[in-house]
Formats: sequence, C-alpha cells, structure tokens
Amino acid sequence: MKICVTSQGNTLDSQVDPRFGRCAWFLIVETDSMKFDAIQNNQAQSMGGAGVQSGQLMAEKGVEAVLTGNAGPNAFRTLTAAGITIVSGASGTVKEVVEKYKKGELQATDNPTVESHFGIKGGH
Repeated sequence: MKICVTSQGNTLDSQVDPRFGRCAWFLIVETDSMKFDAIQNNQAQSMGGAGVQSGQLMAEKGVEAVLTGNAGPNAFRTLTAAGITIVSGASGTVKEVVEKYKKGELQATDNPTVESHFGIKGGH
C-alpha cells in the first residue's frame, strides 16, 4: 500500500509534521517494503491553496492514505474527493507512524481537524 506521511525531514527517522498542506516534506512510503520517496513541499510557503495543491499531488502520486497531524477543510475535501483516507493526530517519527498504521492502531478521521490557513504565520 502506498501512503504519505507529512514530515519535517526527508528520512524515515524524521518527525511527523503536524501540518498537511504546509508540511516541509511528503514521504511517500510503500508499506510492504518501507521504500520511500521524499518530496519537498513547494506549497509550504504559499499564501493560499496549499491544501488543495498538496491534495492533488497525493492523488497524482497514487497515494491511498495520508498520515498527518492535522488537515484543514480544503485539503480534507480534495483528499476525500480523490478517495484518499486521512489519518490525523499522527506524531512521532515517520517510521513509528507507518508501523502503527500497519498494525491498525491509527484510525481515519471524518472531518477537518483545523481551520483554513493553519500553519501560516498569523493564521489560525
């Protein structure tokens, strides 16, 4: 299964980034082999549309689930429309979060967990 974990760095030992659209890195992990691609998030500093753009990128990459700290309403709608499961409240290292997900210890969320523009300086 191909999943994405929002990350503060570009390795499996990096900490999960609590933001989705404005995270520093997306680590796209193949859960069977733990092979991954690290993609630097070009939307991290954008003034608007980061959640939508990031959600579209996940759909293009064929991701089945996103593990993150929080997802705002625009990202939530974009990911849900693409059929991507959203798991919020993730914390720890990317590797730890993937292992918890594989064991069924993390559950999908049914709603956005933060307001629009979460993570912008001066935002919510």
